[in-house]
Amino acid sequence: MTISDRLDAPFALARMREGEGVVLALVAGDRIRSLAGEVDELNAFLAEPDWRRLAALADAPGDWSPLADAVLTAPVVPRQVLQTGANYREHVIELVVAGLTQDPTRDPDEARAFAARMMDDRAANGEPYFFIGLPACVVGDDVPLRLPASSDVHDWELELAVVIGREAFRVDREHALEHVAGYTIVNDITTRDLVFRKDMKEIGTDWYRAKNSPGFLPTGPFLVPAQFVDPADARVRLELNGETMQDASTSDLLFDVAALISAASQTHPLLPGDLLLTGSPAGNGQHWGRFLQDGDVMHGTIEGLGTQVVRCIGEDRR
Repeated sequence: MTISDRLDAPFALARMREGEGVVLALVAGDRIRSLAGEVDELNAFLAEPDWRRLAALADAPGDWSPLADAVLTAPVVPRQVLQTGANYREHVIELVVAGLTQDPTRDPDEARAFAARMMDDRAANGEPYFFIGLPACVVGDDVPLRLPASSDVHDWELELAVVIGREAFRVDREHALEHVAGYTIVNDITTRDLVFRKDMKEIGTDWYRAKNSPGFLPTGPFLVPAQFVDPADARVRLELNGETMQDASTSDLLFDVAALISAASQTHPLLPGDLLLTGSPAGNGQHWGRFLQDGDVMHGTIEGLGTQVVRCIGEDRR
């Protein structure tokens, strides 16, 4: 049994490969069963979820199989993927301090205090920073992460991801969490040397090229119902080849889940099954000066959501 072969929550949804296709499944502990005939379509279920019925199935006898024997793929089929940038307070403070202290006349403690005031003001008066990803990049950890040969600076960003339930359009913060079906894990892979345009710096960031290579959104393995997750204080930890690179709590988010949903929904409806990524904490490859390589293995764990395992394969250079 690997680290991802057991679920700590009472039950969760997953999608598993069965023959040439993929079926929706129910996970309970170290067991899994198909939901064929019970749930017809994932996003329709998430729009009006009947968690009580699934809870009853989780406790009932049936055609259960060992979870360790199942091949899981991404547990969601989003129509839209929204990503959030610069949303962990301590992470952004570190980035600001790194830039400010390039001036040798500036005291590091003064720089940190200045950056902290900036972040507190942003949390109180600012707005979240969103960009969009391609749903086609969402894959399960059954698919190895193929690193494009065009760059040597592919980076990791482990994130808590919100799975939308009932459609959310122009909702306020007070009611935003009513539109959450559950949560999952996403590793938002980024090619760092493509983030900023070199041919026309005035354009700014190029998230399309930097974040949307095939398989750049490893997702899952589980979709855990919202009732079993505390998004306000969940530990987020990424290990690269057994070494901890990211280790933080969602309590450090500048904009919490309710604020993100409310802000994102003001522009366009969030649809059942959509993914809303909440941002990544400090400790990515850019921080360590170490990027993803052929043969690397990442274990991404978020409290209550299990662990995803991502294996990296270098693309042949031709």
